[in-house]
Amino acid sequence: MDKRIAQFLGLCQRAGKLSSGETGALSAIKDGSAELVIVAENASDNTKKRFSDSTRFYNKKMMVFGDKYEMGRAIGKDERAVVAVRDKGFAEKIVNMIAE
Repeated sequence: MDKRIAQFLGLCQRAGKLSSGETGALSAIKDGSAELVIVAENASDNTKKRFSDSTRFYNKKMMVFGDKYEMGRAIGKDERAVVAVRDKGFAEKIVNMIAE
């Protein structure tokens, strides 16, 4: 994972604009607060499918990116297969950083 993206995810966490883990991310998708869902590349196929289906149903953006160990470390937690960014500006910035 790019160091800048990891640092930015940490910033999102400190700003209180990130839901992490499967339960937290799913609830953010369902309540409409998720602007972007990031699923780790090494998440299980079942997890990828569940979030692909959920984000499609609720019309949310999803990206498969990074490693669950790096994602967890970036936000100061144990491994995380999924994070949901709950701020439109942060979400757009992350999408642009990943696209670079």
